[in-house]
Amino acid sequence: MMRLVQVLYKKEMLDASRDKRSVMAGLYYAIGAPIVMCLLFTILLKQLSSPEALKISIENAEVAPNLVAYLDGLDISHGDDDSVKPIKLVIDVKYAEDMSEGRSALVTIIADKSDNKLIKSVRRLEGGLARYNSEVAGLRLISRGIDPSIMRAVNVQTQDQATPDSKGGMFLGIATLSIIIALFYSAMNLAIDTSAGERERNSLALLLSHPLSSTQIVLAKVAAIASYSMIGLVLVLIVSKFAYGMVPWEQLGFSINLNLMFILFCTLIGLPIALMSASLLVFVSFMAKSFKEAQSYVAFVLFVPIGLSMMTTYDIATDYVQWAPIAAQQYAMIEVIKGNELPLLQVLLSSLSTLGLFALFTMLSSKMLKSEKVVFGL
Repeated sequence: MMRLVQVLYKKEMLDASRDKRSVMAGLYYAIGAPIVMCLLFTILLKQLSSPEALKISIENAEVAPNLVAYLDGLDISHGDDDSVKPIKLVIDVKYAEDMSEGRSALVTIIADKSDNKLIKSVRRLEGGLARYNSEVAGLRLISRGIDPSIMRAVNVQTQDQATPDSKGGMFLGIATLSIIIALFYSAMNLAIDTSAGERERNSLALLLSHPLSSTQIVLAKVAAIASYSMIGLVLVLIVSKFAYGMVPWEQLGFSINLNLMFILFCTLIGLPIALMSASLLVFVSFMAKSFKEAQSYVAFVLFVPIGLSMMTTYDIATDYVQWAPIAAQQYAMIEVIKGNELPLLQVLLSSLSTLGLFALFTMLSSKMLKSEKVVFGL
């Protein structure tokens, strides 16, 4: 049986290699996704480390020169050109009098906080005013012979035990998300073509006319699809290693280093996912009656594994999801890249359940090929 599967596997790999468009359509993601994300990360890190100057409208700026100068030191200044944000800071006309007499001086921020494009700038202005308020309050206490530390009922000190490799939280999640998605996208078109596509070309019926079992045919197809998924995984890991190394992570005090051990680890735990992904794609494609219908079904079904991966990326119900297939493997990737202890039990259980799903979808696809309605798309 295994010899026939090997022969069929070689046939599937040869057929796939001839359809260069389907193969490259999947591999383009593995090559391009890390590069695009690293460009976005570079831009984001630049904005976080050195935010652009914020220009707003300041009314009655002449009555509060110290406040205006303080805000200017935070790159928040008055402007009257097209770059001015629709944010207005109104300083009360009695500001100087209230400040000199030790009273609370009124300043008003006028802005639309429902505008998502403004909310970041409004919070930046609020933060600047809060810091100025704290500094002036401290000076007022000192002038009255009062130690400003009396206002701190609790002296909170935080000892950060995070390593430079473990501080990348969100970025690590997105990096591993792209690795998981590569296992599904790298061979998606190939999976549809080798199942629904072969049925439309009538080559599937011809293949079944030979003395072969449906299980052998499905196993060969799944193995070929999984092989291209693994090629996509290796590609995305290699490209990510070099691309992430060019991102200036040190600007935020952390680093992301995809070393050889991490690449080997991802390849090892990615194999069960590749087998499950291939069997799932074949099963869904056989359920459809046409090539276009199979594309729609596959795109819809892939929301489930991608959703599990995104829940891990954004730390949603991680205590429960981290035991599920795909999510558990991604969680293990994040822990390994952070330098933490490998969640071995979770990896083993999730890998076994992933292989169980591979066996289930393979068995269901084999049974479907015994039906004339499926073979001929009736």
